[in-house]
Amino acid sequence: MGYIKINQENVTKAIADKLIQICPFNAFEYENTNLSINAACKVCKICIKNGPLGVCEFIDEPTQKIDKSLYKGITVYIQQRLNKAHPVSWELIGKAKELAKKTNEPVYAIVIGNKIEEIAKEALAFGVDKVFAYQDDVFKDFNVEIYTNVVETFYKQHKVNIILFGGTTEGRSFAPRVAARLKTGLTADCTMLDIKPDGDLLQIRPAFGGNIMAKIHTPNHRPQLATIRYKMFNAPKKIKATGRIMFEGIKNIRKQTSIKLLKTDDLPKHTDISDAEIIVAVGRAFKKQKDLNLIKPLVDMLGAEVACTRPLIENGWFNPRKQIGLSGRTVKPKLIINLGISGAIQYIEGMKESDLIISVNNDLDNKLFQISHYAIHGDIYDVIPELNQLLSELL
Repeated sequence: MGYIKINQENVTKAIADKLIQICPFNAFEYENTNLSINAACKVCKICIKNGPLGVCEFIDEPTQKIDKSLYKGITVYIQQRLNKAHPVSWELIGKAKELAKKTNEPVYAIVIGNKIEEIAKEALAFGVDKVFAYQDDVFKDFNVEIYTNVVETFYKQHKVNIILFGGTTEGRSFAPRVAARLKTGLTADCTMLDIKPDGDLLQIRPAFGGNIMAKIHTPNHRPQLATIRYKMFNAPKKIKATGRIMFEGIKNIRKQTSIKLLKTDDLPKHTDISDAEIIVAVGRAFKKQKDLNLIKPLVDMLGAEVACTRPLIENGWFNPRKQIGLSGRTVKPKLIINLGISGAIQYIEGMKESDLIISVNNDLDNKLFQISHYAIHGDIYDVIPELNQLLSELL
């Protein structure tokens, strides 16, 4: 890393005005004959290349190397509520085991709560080497301040290499707090993970509105933190447990908090398309809302859930819970039928792991066709009635 240094002795108002004008990020500020750089600076070095000579200078700071051999273990945070684990935790254990085979390091789980022995036993059944359990009545309900203190204590004692969190509402509030406390980075909403032989985690996620896939590599910070969405990976099969549950001491963990839980309201239960086995997904090729009646026979005969893309949410045709994609739900059904969907990467990343993908579109260059098991080239208004007829004959 490096930064831009300003040689104040060479600064005049005319020079300051020129630098302010050429900076594309509005990073320069001039006040009381002093020129400064604010947090908007991206260190693009345009001020050095195109600015007055001798005013701005790039200072390269050497990166401090770490001894990676001191950090071992891929850890999964087991999210639980009312002593029931969120299934994303088991999916992360499956991925952690896959990564650990490449680096020959152990797989751990960390569980925080008040009656967590059964959850800890379940984690062992999914094949972790050790479950670190932090149990106390104070830990009954999720509290981001207290839980962060627990993870900080865990890390300082065990020096693990990686900690994975589910990309849930809880995980998205918890993981950044842990990262800040441990002075390390965090990659949110990863869609793929890989690892180098030296233990460096390769975190892959969409960037720039989903137009590119960014590979994020943090070689000089530990632990390495990432959040991953539900249904991105497969949960492993249960095995005969050989690991151990370690009930950790909590005496020295700070339990004071400024957060006061007044009450807990359970939201009404809704059908979640993330758990659907059969999905019929519709896109912007449907010209009118009433045209969705075309899919009703198909949906009824298959016993499918209906899902959609973002434009139909913006049209007000569907509840946001029905959206598939990076800004919606991630799904992994046994069968998904895509009808008139453009195939943007945001959508594809949300459903690409489906067991069987059938896509209907009149665009031969549609990206969905590249990942579909069966692709039907044609107008949805012509194809859907034919599908309805064919299915009625088969059933």
